[in-house]
Amino acid sequence: MQSSRVSSPAQALPGGAVVVTTIPARLDALLWSPFHTRVIAALGITWILDGLEVTLAGSLAGALKQSGTLQFSNLDIGFASSAYLAGAVLGALGFGWLTDRIGRRKLFFVTLTLYLLATAATALSWDLASYATFRFLTGAGIGGEYTAINSTIQELVPARYRGWTDLVVNGSFWIGAALGAAGAIVLLDPAVLDPEIGWRLAFLIGAVLGLIVFVMRFWIPESPRWLMVHGRPDEAERIVRDIERHARHAPERESELRSIRLRMRSHTPLREVARTLFVTYRPRALVGLALMSAQAFFYNAIFFTFALVLTDFFQVRPDHVGWYILPFSLGNFLGPLLLGRLFDTIGRRRMIAFTYSMSGVLLVISGYLFAIGVLSATTQTLLWMIVFFFASAAASAAYLTVSETFPLEVRALAIALFYAIGTAIGGVVGPVLLGALIDTGSRISVFAGYVFGSLLMIVAAVIAWQFGIDAERKPLESVARPLAVAE
Repeated sequence: MQSSRVSSPAQALPGGAVVVTTIPARLDALLWSPFHTRVIAALGITWILDGLEVTLAGSLAGALKQSGTLQFSNLDIGFASSAYLAGAVLGALGFGWLTDRIGRRKLFFVTLTLYLLATAATALSWDLASYATFRFLTGAGIGGEYTAINSTIQELVPARYRGWTDLVVNGSFWIGAALGAAGAIVLLDPAVLDPEIGWRLAFLIGAVLGLIVFVMRFWIPESPRWLMVHGRPDEAERIVRDIERHARHAPERESELRSIRLRMRSHTPLREVARTLFVTYRPRALVGLALMSAQAFFYNAIFFTFALVLTDFFQVRPDHVGWYILPFSLGNFLGPLLLGRLFDTIGRRRMIAFTYSMSGVLLVISGYLFAIGVLSATTQTLLWMIVFFFASAAASAAYLTVSETFPLEVRALAIALFYAIGTAIGGVVGPVLLGALIDTGSRISVFAGYVFGSLLMIVAAVIAWQFGIDAERKPLESVARPLAVAE
């Protein structure tokens, strides 16, 4: 088994020192092992948390409108949803910068703690301002999680499994959505609890689940790739050797363990980050921005107003909304699970273009049927299940694309930046816009919002087909060469 060769036996090397290592190749040569399963389980739980948060907010919309304390309007609910997304945007940017600077693992605990405190505080909200503030802080914690987790997936999972793994972890959002829906069914049932108490207890589900995640985070090591660049090659070597004790190298990869020369650095200046993202990799930046913006509007506009459509147009009782979210969540999880392997075989570019365009076309069809009034709440949900079977894989692929097509040193900040821009353009505006359209009571107006979201997805599909990267089964270092490579 090959090991790293370092220029000094010190635990940490000074900036400018050069290390020669096979660590990236060794990580990519591994077969799937219990170590990878534990890491993915610990990371996937975070997306479950996000799904839980978003679904609770959507499922509880009716209860919040009927609350004697809050008495929200549809516009208030849209505003609070946008506050959550705005927090996620700012959290992603701030914590994304820190993730590249101080490491993936440290940020896991900071962002999770913020999430735990904020989501518990949401249960104590007394008016719109307090509710929106606590949702903003909850979003900031979740936004910070996005960057560290997607970076870690890319840097710990072998190249041959990277696409499917990333999609499934991101798709696990919908397990949380199902949990949130089930929780809302019970907690909003007047026969079980006073709805005024029930919606408050619902938010505590996330805090309890977050405590479990906090313990699971101790399973995850720091990224050896990040350690190599930041002057800690001996620590990276120890982590990789420990992983190799629990995983085997693929036989055909043993002879392919190529070394790479890296020059140590303490951090990457923001000027170099900007030049890398918007000059060196400008076409990739266009793809990332298009994919993130389209899926953010598509998802957030529709899902944050899911309960409003059911209650306002189909007269579904607020405490019954969860029954419709459960099958909807199933379709969303099955999309990445069943289509994910095709991103590693058929390829990234083809599958991204296919899933984005299918999502757009199918939403136009289902939106038209909604506009002419031929659907029931059940058939509307079934159609949305089909639409989001493809859309869920597409949205997860956006995170995959951004996190694997930029260099190691700017990976987390790239995820944060494109998530932030995409969410600001599509995600924050979407819930408010659709909330306002639903308030008109006009099916045609709502359909117009759906058509706009569909067009964004189709345009993104064209951009991905034209400028996307065929990164399937390739080492990260060949998809985007580290900035620290020493010639």
